[in-house]
Amino acid sequence: MNLLLLLVTTCSAAVFQVPTTTSGSFRAKLIREGKYSSFLASRLQQLNTGSQPLLGFSDDPCIGNITIGSPPQSAFVFMDTTSANLWVMGSACTSVNCNDPLLGIIKHKFNTTKSTSFVKSNRKFNIQYGSGECSGYLGTDTVEIGGLKIQKQEFGVANIVDYDFGTRPIDGIFGLAWPALSVDQVTPPMQNLVSQNQLDAPIFTIFFDKRDPDYYYPSNGLITYGGLDTKNCNANISYVPVSSKTYWQFKVDGFQVGTYNRTVNRDQAIMDTGSSWFGLPYSVIAGIATQTNATWDLYASVYTVPCSTMNSLPDLVFTIGAEKFPISAPEYVEDVGLDDGTCALAMYGIDASGFGPSVTLGNIFIRRYCSVFDVGNARIGFADAIHPNSVI
Repeated sequence: MNLLLLLVTTCSAAVFQVPTTTSGSFRAKLIREGKYSSFLASRLQQLNTGSQPLLGFSDDPCIGNITIGSPPQSAFVFMDTTSANLWVMGSACTSVNCNDPLLGIIKHKFNTTKSTSFVKSNRKFNIQYGSGECSGYLGTDTVEIGGLKIQKQEFGVANIVDYDFGTRPIDGIFGLAWPALSVDQVTPPMQNLVSQNQLDAPIFTIFFDKRDPDYYYPSNGLITYGGLDTKNCNANISYVPVSSKTYWQFKVDGFQVGTYNRTVNRDQAIMDTGSSWFGLPYSVIAGIATQTNATWDLYASVYTVPCSTMNSLPDLVFTIGAEKFPISAPEYVEDVGLDDGTCALAMYGIDASGFGPSVTLGNIFIRRYCSVFDVGNARIGFADAIHPNSVI
């Protein structure tokens, strides 16, 4: 599929929109191939040493088109709400992870020598994500997104990237989190857009369309910068304050499935455009498994239920602020290709004993509820997404 055709950009003077696509669920692909358990084991071993600015591993990334330089060079980047740096692969990135001809993925590498406005810094950069590491050097140039130019944006030019980045149709990452999460104190692009007074309002809204019945095919979405998405999102928005200006983090006050009810005042959640599934405390997943009669599949490392029972299972209800946000079973149960008539509960466990977030709300939640990221008022809002069809 030609991503360039999918990512044609429309914009207005101060409120502009960027269509997005996804590369499909990497997690579902691993389960389908019987590699999920070994992948989890390798990731847990790696994360024992080192930072993890990106909590997920780009399971179902939101991909958008930007340009960098003069004249502009295109790059397809993961629009990431859980990191704050912009980086792209450079033309000197020639390792196997920067080129993946076996998968037919074409990389758009930024050639600094062909941009008359690029200024190289003497600073190096290195970022470790949950999905791997990238490194190179910093520089500044003009970055264009949705027809709007960010002047003198500092970003990374990567010469080395890990395997996981090479296997996705992305050329880099566009961080949308708060400056405190930025590596090397680089100002994130969104903050530069705000400070350069290029937006009607210091907000951005994310809408994801319902997923294709063949879940591994790309599905479209839209990011609206500087305003609300009035076409795809209901006008009634429920806001909650950001509890930490790092990730887009906020409190979750409770969970309910059937007769299981957990009311708390300490669970911290983040919005993650790189995660298709829900990340939940293990105790909550155990409660959900009981209420749905799910069984643990040791081979696939997921809880499963018969696909035929999907429509009869209870809603998963999140309490956020004063509002309840139900997610239906056909949204949180997914056919990942196990070939035995069973479907997976689309959720994974998070250790809630530490001080970090214990809940990850990813693309399943955003498909149901548009997310409004209000930079100016340090709050996040949710509104019913408008879908013209019944596809989950």
